[in-house]
Amino acid sequence: MTARRIASIWLPRFPMARWERVQACLPRPDPAPWEAADSGPDHAAPLVLAAEGRHGPVIHAANPAALAAGAQPGARVTDFRGLCPDVQVLPADLPGDAAALAKLALWSRRWCPWSATDGADGLVLDTTGSAHLWGGEAGMLDDMTARLDGLGQAARLAVAPTHGAAWAFARYAESPAICPPEALEARLAPLPAAALRLDGETLLVLRRLGLTRVGDLMAIPRATLERRFGRDGKMLATPLRRLDQALGRLPEPVVSPPPPRRFRTVRRMAEPVLDPQPMLPEALAALCAELARAGQGARTLRLELFRVDGATARFDAGTARASRDPDHLRRLLEKRFDGLDAGFGFDMLALEATRVEAQEAGQVRLDGATESDVALATLVDRLSARLGARAVQAAELRESHVPERAEAWVPAMDRPELLAADRLAPGGLGGGGLVAPARERPVKMLPAPERIEVLYAVPEGPPVRFRWRKRPYRIRRHQGPERIAPEWWRDRPGTRLRDYYKVEVEGGARYWLFREGLAGDGRGGDPDWFLHGLFA
Repeated sequence: MTARRIASIWLPRFPMARWERVQACLPRPDPAPWEAADSGPDHAAPLVLAAEGRHGPVIHAANPAALAAGAQPGARVTDFRGLCPDVQVLPADLPGDAAALAKLALWSRRWCPWSATDGADGLVLDTTGSAHLWGGEAGMLDDMTARLDGLGQAARLAVAPTHGAAWAFARYAESPAICPPEALEARLAPLPAAALRLDGETLLVLRRLGLTRVGDLMAIPRATLERRFGRDGKMLATPLRRLDQALGRLPEPVVSPPPPRRFRTVRRMAEPVLDPQPMLPEALAALCAELARAGQGARTLRLELFRVDGATARFDAGTARASRDPDHLRRLLEKRFDGLDAGFGFDMLALEATRVEAQEAGQVRLDGATESDVALATLVDRLSARLGARAVQAAELRESHVPERAEAWVPAMDRPELLAADRLAPGGLGGGGLVAPARERPVKMLPAPERIEVLYAVPEGPPVRFRWRKRPYRIRRHQGPERIAPEWWRDRPGTRLRDYYKVEVEGGARYWLFREGLAGDGRGGDPDWFLHGLFA
């Protein structure tokens, strides 16, 4: 019988590494000449991600600069501010971290069939009988290290006969650690008591009793530990129970969640064909029927065509919202057949929904037409399939009262909620189709405010004349000002406020102007004027 082997992977920088990866993928537009550069958080400065604790925010993760300054995960943010007043504090994305770690657990099944998450920053794998595929456990750990390093994750690894021992060696022994069954007790004994996965209160009691090592607990009679700490009941993580789990006296199986369901259909041809397109409707109908039975809809599709000579043609298509309409999905894929090299023919076709989302059954209107948001999503899908996923964008509202920050353009395929019918209205903000806010905004916002020359009666009064693009304009009437103060939590010190005016010139055209700064505000010289938008 093969001895049980458990691998533990500790990712000490997982939340911070994930945050850095997300930040690296976000677009950083070049700052406009009138605006101070906003490059986001300074990665060289101390930065921590905070989560809510029992007595206020606590440190969930920290970058190297914050760790060097004394940051400790679990410590209160207010206490660390006393040590490092310049620390940047951002909210942690706990649900996002958990979802990403769960995906990483599924990804790690390349090494063994059973894997699961282990806390908020680790993975546990039952590698019994799998290590020989990599030439032994040392080769398997080397492959794990290399692949995780390619994902930007620094990992500490260990393999031991039990889950508790592997967890302890990964965090408190030299990595990578491989412990044979016969050396389990000897290797565990010098480790600190915290290697038994005990809570802080229990560890404090053990330190007061002078029991700082696992070997100290091994030397204590079992009856004494059971009388002092108990064995079962409300506190399952007692020293005696954790010690028995680490030594293999109590079972602790790896509870591996089932893999996500695959929605895939395969069609094999009786003989090679040069044009497999006629087989596509049947495969799509079968796939959509399977999705309907599961209450799911496809967001991304993958079509694979297998030639008789072993070559494979692969095509991907995406949808702006979950769909299981065979005709719509067929139109997204039929363009992929143009210019297809059939070689000596295709003998198999595979169609898979690689990304699915829950989709409730819909009902058409009484006149037989589809809802407007469904029609819009269908149009976005077809345009994206023809022009590219990044070519079709939708406007997304942001929480900011600065006009150029209140709206951002994102790929419509990535944000299906922006295509909902209740968010659309003709002639919305900035021409993007969004419902306008309470304050009136121009129909067209310039990509960047343009500097203008202004003549005014008093320094802080409304403009009388202005020159824009070498053309003079005389103002007949005005409305304002509407003052917009700097966002102190984002803008640099010295950023000036803005006073916006809605003006109408001779000829009836209306423009949106703003004065940046006030005379004598101590934040620069004379105020500058800009034109920011045009009204209908």
